[in-house]
Amino acid sequence: MPSSEDWINNPLGVVDGIFAQSKSSPEWERKVLEYFKEKLKLNDAKSWVPSLNDVPLHYLKPNSLVKFRCMVQDMFDPEFFMGAYETVDPSTNSKELRCGKYKDVTDCGQVDFNSRNIVTSERQTFYCVPIPGESQWNSYACSSQARVVPSTSYTPHRHKRSYEEDDDMDMPHQKESSSGPQNLLDPRRNVDSKRLETEAPCQNASSSHCSSNLDLNFPLPGERGPACLVKVYEEWDSFRLNDMLEVFGVLSVDPALSFIADDKEVSSLLDPTDTMETAEEQRAHSPPASLVPRLHVLYAQPLQHNNPLLPSAISEDKAFLSGFLSELNSVRGELLTYLSHVLLGDALAAEYLILHLISSVYARRDVLPLGKFTLNISGCPHNSSYTEQLCQIIQHLMPSSYRLCMSLHNMNNLPMVPRKDYTANRLVGGILQLASNTSLFLDETQLEQGQLDATGVRNITALGNLISWQKVDYDFSYHQMEFPCNINVLIASEGRSLLPCDSQVHLRPTVSPPNVEEYLKAIQLAQLPSHLNKYRVYLTVARLLDYSISEQVTKAVEEDFVEMRKDNPQSISAEDLHRMLVVARLLSLSYGQTTLSRDGWIKAKQLEMVRTSRTQQQECVNGNEP
Repeated sequence: MPSSEDWINNPLGVVDGIFAQSKSSPEWERKVLEYFKEKLKLNDAKSWVPSLNDVPLHYLKPNSLVKFRCMVQDMFDPEFFMGAYETVDPSTNSKELRCGKYKDVTDCGQVDFNSRNIVTSERQTFYCVPIPGESQWNSYACSSQARVVPSTSYTPHRHKRSYEEDDDMDMPHQKESSSGPQNLLDPRRNVDSKRLETEAPCQNASSSHCSSNLDLNFPLPGERGPACLVKVYEEWDSFRLNDMLEVFGVLSVDPALSFIADDKEVSSLLDPTDTMETAEEQRAHSPPASLVPRLHVLYAQPLQHNNPLLPSAISEDKAFLSGFLSELNSVRGELLTYLSHVLLGDALAAEYLILHLISSVYARRDVLPLGKFTLNISGCPHNSSYTEQLCQIIQHLMPSSYRLCMSLHNMNNLPMVPRKDYTANRLVGGILQLASNTSLFLDETQLEQGQLDATGVRNITALGNLISWQKVDYDFSYHQMEFPCNINVLIASEGRSLLPCDSQVHLRPTVSPPNVEEYLKAIQLAQLPSHLNKYRVYLTVARLLDYSISEQVTKAVEEDFVEMRKDNPQSISAEDLHRMLVVARLLSLSYGQTTLSRDGWIKAKQLEMVRTSRTQQQECVNGNEP
């Protein structure tokens, strides 16, 4: 840890120092950003900073520098604040200009609101949640060098922990609460701290009133972790809804924020004309800081991926990339063998599963997303836990994933599409509000006979639009707003899926274990953690590689297409050609090749011929299938 200047434990001291030296020159803001950006560039400096994802909130020191790996779930309206203000010493009447940036409340002295030196500034607030569906292995704690001890600047008034807290005490979750620095001269703060501590466990209580008040609005059901109000001061237009970010900023959990929110709520109830905000909006936009801390951004970067085993910008780390590419083919072979065992000995299905897992939307031509590769693995056994086990194996490989059981009850009841709540003026999350490159596993083997209601029809339509166009139409009551996405959809089904797909592979097992569940568990246990890490790195690297096709190969593909249609024009369509080009692209990337070769094209054609032949044979067996 750096010893000369404690920029992690006391970032506001650094900010105030630069502000004081600048003598209100506008350059001070740029100098602050440059200072922290340079500090974070130091070797392993980012790992020194404690993470909100890994460390319980009550262990973090208020007003210290923390980081947060998150997704932008909602964007609130911009807010005004005092960027600079003057304080008056009542005993001497002396005035001092102070910095108000990166703070929620003024820190000392009596503010002179009539001063001409007050600077009103603007900032944007994002409501951010942990990246939905992050796998258990995807933890940055193992790579963090930050040494965190419980903050001694305050004493939380805690009572007995519940059984859930005992079981999960090592994980940051919603029940934990904290209070900010205590002002011993102000009894209201101590009382408020106690009130917040005793209210915190209501987060998961059965009371509908309590849970609605403290709803953290996670898109996926059952998720736990810290939500955060992220205050952005510069270039907030560059961020978009659902972006994955790594944010470094000043942690603010001052209990005074709860008093301000409570005062506003009481005021709106007594006199609704006194404020333009409803009580619901105030609760959504100003939740207790002990549950939803504020984070004032000093540095933020969009994330290409959320794989902790890789550098954040793979393309810039030439040494890492060249080193891994040299062993990529051997890793691919090991992964293919592993997935073949998982898919009951079906090597063809394993090939297509690898292509699916490394697929990604790399461009859009008009409304057509290029690069998507939704895969339907049909022939999955229904009367076993096979699909559940298969999903768990994929979760062990992918940084973010979610299994959606397509039962009739889920289709008719689950909120798939995010919707706008105008009363609370917030976006209510839905299951399809996912970060880029999340693996969405649709389990159609859970389907049963019954009637879809209006909600079920809308949910099926939303899934179809997601697969076909890689977009989700958010519900804004009076209209729908289209949001593009990049989600890998894998469909497991008994017969052909009722949803559209880019490719279907019918499972053809070559082994028949007496107990499928025990068989798959044995396969997983046989994999060393080092091998799993190689597979995880491989899948992310292959997905992020650049790709191109030379004019010479393009011409050869065109000639080949004409030749294939010469004898029977109906044998291959433009859609078939597009699918073969997608397969060829993914096949090349799976071998670490960034350009399509003639041999790669031939291999992709052969792969598609084997797959379509198997599909046609299966359709002949099941004559009732389309």
